[in-house]
Amino acid sequence: MNKISTLFMYALIFSLSACSTVKTLQATGGSKSDGVVELSYEYGMFENPQVDFNQGLEQASYRCQAWGYSTAEAFGGSTSQCQRRNGYGNCVQELVTVKYQCLD
Repeated sequence: MNKISTLFMYALIFSLSACSTVKTLQATGGSKSDGVVELSYEYGMFENPQVDFNQGLEQASYRCQAWGYSTAEAFGGSTSQCQRRNGYGNCVQELVTVKYQCLD
């Protein structure tokens, strides 16, 4: 096989192996005094995460209300951090964290 067909074959295998998975945001941190809730989800190397951010907002609002605030809103985008690498140095488990600000 030539280089182009080999590259095409690897691209095809990679695209077929990635599967969409629904991910739920879980509380992983925050600060009542700062009014910040951190929600996270993990996904593997071959997963294509589908995240329900509305569910995350509901969960953050619920936690903020338990702290005495009225609601929450997402801010600052998200951060991702590699949790595990394989022997080649590729990240095989990623942790994504979204921060929510509690509002009065």
